Amino acid sequence: MGAVSHASFTEPERAAPADRTRLLRILQALTVVAVLFGVFMALGYAGTDSRQGHVQRIFYMHLASYAGAAVAFGTAAVAGVNYLRARQPRWDVLSLAGVEVGFTLSIITLTTGMVWARPIWNTWWTWDPRLTSAAIMVLTYAAYLMLRNGIHNPDQRRRFAAVYAILALSTVIFTFLITRIRPDTIHPTVIGPSAQNAQGSFAMTDSMLAAMISNMIVWSVFLAPTLMWMRIRLERTYERLERLRQQSLS
Repeated sequence: MGAVSHASFTEPERAAPADRTRLLRILQALTVVAVLFGVFMALGYAGTDSRQGHVQRIFYMHLASYAGAAVAFGTAAVAGVNYLRARQPRWDVLSLAGVEVGFTLSIITLTTGMVWARPIWNTWWTWDPRLTSAAIMVLTYAAYLMLRNGIHNPDQRRRFAAVYAILALSTVIFTFLITRIRPDTIHPTVIGPSAQNAQGSFAMTDSMLAAMISNMIVWSVFLAPTLMWMRIRLERTYERLERLRQQSLS
């Protein structure tokens, strides 16, 4: 997904226990079912918006991908705190997995937002405060991946990454709050009151609300954690292969 952390694991961590492998496979299966259920809720169950038409259905994926990204970025920040406290490489790997997954999901957030904006605002992009803050968030984590890859000393790289992941979480929080503190944004606030929503909140029917909540749960509870777990397993596989390569050369 991006920069690879060359962390060192103890021998018990190198080979994943069979029960963890089974648990991951179960989680993967549940995630696939959950994602399909979310798609059905968004495209089949939710009613059609009276003003926006079917393009409004993009919002269910748009919001859900941001929720999943927020969970991943939050996990990266918490893992960064734990690394600074314990100096254990496994926390650095978790933080990296969170950033990479969150970055991928935030790209989906930007893309779906642009697809929605084209027929509604008659433009793919405008420098609205909410869109600008979302772009800054994505660029902040893109810089994390590039700068991390440029630091060769492992300890220095992990310390830098931990502090960066903690500070970068502020962009995620600001992106969520900006529609509530900036009256000049035209981006709708789906949850809660805002200056740009005529009735004080985004009007949704019960089926729309159910589709929104179910998709946010799917992406934040199932999809984001599953992808992070898979990324951690990928890192550990890389470590085992690197160890075997070094043994064959020695």
